[in-house]
Amino acid sequence: MAGPFDLADDVSYQRWRKNKLNAYPKHLEDLIVTVADPRNLTNDERNAILDRCRRANMAIYASTTHTAADKDLPRRMGEQFGLVALDQNFLADEDAISTLTVAEEGTGQRTDFIPYTNKPIRWHSDGYYNPPTRRICGMILHCVQDAERGGENRLLDHEIAYILLRDENPDFIRALSEPDAMTIPPRMEGDAEARAAESGPVFSLLPNGALHMRYTARTKSIVWKNTPEMRAAVAALEKILASDSAYIIQARLKPGMGLICNNILHDRTGFDDSPVHKRIVFRARYLDRMQLGEESKTASL
Repeated sequence: MAGPFDLADDVSYQRWRKNKLNAYPKHLEDLIVTVADPRNLTNDERNAILDRCRRANMAIYASTTHTAADKDLPRRMGEQFGLVALDQNFLADEDAISTLTVAEEGTGQRTDFIPYTNKPIRWHSDGYYNPPTRRICGMILHCVQDAERGGENRLLDHEIAYILLRDENPDFIRALSEPDAMTIPPRMEGDAEARAAESGPVFSLLPNGALHMRYTARTKSIVWKNTPEMRAAVAALEKILASDSAYIIQARLKPGMGLICNNILHDRTGFDDSPVHKRIVFRARYLDRMQLGEESKTASL
């Protein structure tokens, strides 16, 4: 079915592209919505967040009065936008919400995984190793405490990445949409397979026609399809993410602030904790996409 994500339908694409770029936020301040209580938004607050997410697939909420380590806050925040199906991912807490903080040595498996260290995390969308039946479509990062130094995120709407790639060469989109574009090898625990290998596209469409992106910039534990077309497409995407593009927005979440999004591209700088500032971020991953009241964008990739 034709639409903006159909490479054969340039008319729909150009119309969608123009509207998308004209509405896209230009600065971090354009994404931030000040709220009184993230657990119980007013109509104006909710509409302001919806507006940002419709334009950029993300918004940053900021509350100065609700900064306690309360997991009910991101959960209830998500519910107000149709985010309810939490993904019970590996190393998440029992309630399926992860507490991202530096794990102490000798406290278990978390020390082996970068989100639980103070090391930088390269560009990615969350859950890129999940099977298609568990695609991560929505996400919330809620800051309980920031680090003494560092811990910034760069943010890029995956629809903008699609536009930049398609404008340069539609063949990049064609390659990255192949069903075996990117493979994550199995995760092993000793001699046992703890997670099977997962192959899939970078770009795909959700049932409602919205664009989904599955990506990681890591160079280990990832296998790209070995074709000239794929190598060129991956290199083009890496170049975009390494650039100083005006579409890439940098943010440092403070206590009471959070990112709510449709699983956009993001990274994280390294950081240093102190006794007073030990970084703690709640991460909620959802199988749902935010309910934004959008028209279906069904198309072929």
